[in-house]
Amino acid sequence: MARLLRCLRKSFIFSSSTSIAYRNPRICVQSNQSYIFLSSRKFLSSGSYVSEMRRTAFEGNILRLIRSEIQSELDHSPILQPEERFGPFTVDDRPGEQWISLRRKFGEKEDIKIEATMFDGSVPSSKSTSSDPEDVQLHITFIVNISKGDGETLEIMCSAWPDTIQITKFFVRKSSQNSPNAYIGPEFQEMEDELQDSVYRFLEERGISDDLAEFLHQYMKNKDKAEYIRWMETVKSYVEQK
Repeated sequence: MARLLRCLRKSFIFSSSTSIAYRNPRICVQSNQSYIFLSSRKFLSSGSYVSEMRRTAFEGNILRLIRSEIQSELDHSPILQPEERFGPFTVDDRPGEQWISLRRKFGEKEDIKIEATMFDGSVPSSKSTSSDPEDVQLHITFIVNISKGDGETLEIMCSAWPDTIQITKFFVRKSSQNSPNAYIGPEFQEMEDELQDSVYRFLEERGISDDLAEFLHQYMKNKDKAEYIRWMETVKSYVEQK
């Protein structure tokens, strides 16, 4: 009887194990998958760590180079406080932009506004005999707008070289936007010499002369450095963000 009970118990245990294995055929497979999954997570975690280390090193190198460039620029020549006036004109530096504005009143009716670019071109220096690429004359474009409150504006386009101004075109702009195909006159150099001279005298009476060209070149030299450093500081701040 005892032997029969032992046999029945063995049969029950075997039958139960077989039944469990039959009802759950993925028990062993799941165990292996769990091992693979954990191993994969460990591998991915290690790969992410390496990528993060590389990114951190890359950003650190960028920051080091930017800080070095900023310091080098400041050591070479410090940024000066921008001039707020040029003769009768008030000067608006417009930080972060590539233009500055100068304004003044002339007489009882005229409002004069000058908008000047930063350096926008260059030509080889006429006095130079060397092949030095830095031995050039820098160019600045500026536009003079003179209005009398009647809706029309006299617009004079000019170039500023290091010690002289040069008129390139002038025309009257209506209050309503001109058609893209509107005729705005010939090139200034094509006009009669006497007419050209009279326009230069007209500007000179309003404080727009070769002295303005010299002022703009000195001003833009300082602004060029200030904007370059401001740009590098902006990039540095972005890279430093976490």
